Amino acid sequence: MFSLAVESMQGGRPSQNEERRRSSYGVQGNGAVQDGPEGFDFGSRRRSTQLQHQIMQQQKPFRSMHSNTTIDKLPDKTLLHILGFLEHKEICRLAQVNRKWRQLAYDNRLWSSVSLRPEYGGLVAAPPPDTAVHLIASRFGAQLKCIELPIELITAQVFHELANKCPNLVHLVLDFSNAMQLHDFNDLNAFPSKLRTLNICLSDVIFMEGFMRKIYNFINSVECLQLIGTYEKVSEEEEEVHETVQITKLKSHVPNLRVINFFGVKFLDDNHIEAISSNCVHLECLCIKFCTKYTGTSLKTLLQRCRKLSCLLMEQTGIKSEHFQDAEWEKSRVSELDITSCEITSAALIDVLGRIKNLKWFCAGHVDGFDNQVLDSIMQSGLAKSLVAIDLQSCDNLTEEYLFKFLEAHGNQLLGLNLAGIPWLVETFWTQSVPFLRKIKILIMGTGKIVTITRVSSKIHVDQIIDCVAVNCPQIERLEIRWDPETLRFSDKSSKFIDTLRVKASKLRSLTLSDGEYFELVKSNFERAHRRAIVRTTVNCSTTILPLLPYFKDLRFN
Repeated sequence: MFSLAVESMQGGRPSQNEERRRSSYGVQGNGAVQDGPEGFDFGSRRRSTQLQHQIMQQQKPFRSMHSNTTIDKLPDKTLLHILGFLEHKEICRLAQVNRKWRQLAYDNRLWSSVSLRPEYGGLVAAPPPDTAVHLIASRFGAQLKCIELPIELITAQVFHELANKCPNLVHLVLDFSNAMQLHDFNDLNAFPSKLRTLNICLSDVIFMEGFMRKIYNFINSVECLQLIGTYEKVSEEEEEVHETVQITKLKSHVPNLRVINFFGVKFLDDNHIEAISSNCVHLECLCIKFCTKYTGTSLKTLLQRCRKLSCLLMEQTGIKSEHFQDAEWEKSRVSELDITSCEITSAALIDVLGRIKNLKWFCAGHVDGFDNQVLDSIMQSGLAKSLVAIDLQSCDNLTEEYLFKFLEAHGNQLLGLNLAGIPWLVETFWTQSVPFLRKIKILIMGTGKIVTITRVSSKIHVDQIIDCVAVNCPQIERLEIRWDPETLRFSDKSSKFIDTLRVKASKLRSLTLSDGEYFELVKSNFERAHRRAIVRTTVNCSTTILPLLPYFKDLRFN
């Protein structure tokens, strides 16, 4: 404006200062751009400025259409799906954040399966019965499908509320194990009537018949019955064993049983099994682990009556070889068999395993009779061709030569293998055998104690085993190495082999090691990759091939 004013005062002619200013920018009096010295184009300055502006616009951070989205703006359906991966203890903490989080945390869909037993991963403390009744009505409601109750909450009032407010309840766990006396059930007139699974943890000092009589009319729909005994609490002194539940009466009220689990029931004997077989024609799975009074006299009758029986678990029972042989195995459908820690001779094993047609899952750990002849007979008879999981833990009468021969021929079909507790199986055996285990999902090796035998190396080079598993076992889900810290030897390059295992074994869910320096190294490696729940110690975790059982999800042991 000032230059225009000057021009108008001078008759439209620019002043001398204005001419010098325009000349410095290469602008003529008529506004045209003139060439600078040595052919320099002064118009490029303007074009350069525009180019710089475009570059600055391109270098601005990209803003997504979702850049303003926060967790509060996510739909409730998505938030509920995320919260569904948390434990109920964590969900209760989230309820203290604000009103919206409290509303989400108390949504019935997050409480379809509830455990009120703190000693088994449930809520920190069981609520009083009155509070539990309120929770059943307000928080659980029709969405509740499974609930675990401690002795404090096993009352008539709680059962009435479950029967009236939870029509979809199908799994019920009643824990009487720590009880000294029962509540009064004289007023018990209602009980969940659509149960599919009933799990009762027994007590040594409480007789359950009075309570059972009250619920007999409500449990005829049960397909999976589990009585968990107190075998683990047995002292070394001989004690009188009482029949706290009358199994012979119970079996007449549950005609549709498909799965029966009598884990650690000390009073169970052959008479009980014979009574069960007379009424349970639909029985498919029978577990009598740690029932030491069972000798096998009713085994023949059981296989004759229960034609659908395919899974028979008899770990640490008192079964005799002669009763084991008398059963008509060739006419049965048994494909999963567990005889761990049973005193059965080699001759009985060769005879029975030669008559079973389609054995897929087999446990014979700690059986002295399982030797090279038995293993050779399995391969010669063709039974080994159907095996997908085998447990030969601590079978000291097996040699390295026969085991390698077995894995070389049938390792490519195995999903589960347990050869722990055999001291002469060291890294040489495993590095040569693991390449045969292409489909393996569960693998257990090593011994818990140092064994001073001339055939055994004093140290185990774990790096070679880890690398071999990582390269050859892409489907591995559970791996346990039981050698103690004094036996394991590792190097400065161990982290490299652990990285290989972590990257290539992407399906690995559990890696169990003995507590020590190598355990800490592996644990820190996985934690840095945000896989915190993978590495565990043998003190708190024991790996088995049980997850490969078709009925594993139906069975409970606590």
